[in-house]
Amino acid sequence: MAASRYRRFLRLCEEWPVEETKQQRDLGSFLRQRVAQAFREGENTPISDPEACDQMYESLVRIHTNFYKNKYPRLKNTTFTGVTVEDCRVILATDILKQMEDMKRGTWKRLREKFSAKKPEEDLK
Repeated sequence: MAASRYRRFLRLCEEWPVEETKQQRDLGSFLRQRVAQAFREGENTPISDPEACDQMYESLVRIHTNFYKNKYPRLKNTTFTGVTVEDCRVILATDILKQMEDMKRGTWKRLREKFSAKKPEEDLK
């Protein structure tokens, strides 16, 4: 039985897309890592709680197939702020988040880091 569960999870991992714009924050990458950890011995991995394993798989399938999005369709594809899904994807991209983090640091701190020979962590000591 463990072999069939392992194959189902592998198939799900193959189907699940990886978003390159979300480096180290992508659900597809995280899922692949967790499956690799859970099934270290591949098809021969003993499963301590088969019911929980099946429940986890079914939950992930519902997320992947947009079960609840299809079951409860929205009237508009925007949030309460008026931001579209595509705008959210752009905003949540790793490159944009890094740029926003740089903007948060402030001009004086950026200049000090740029012209300082030592790292900012050394200033705190």
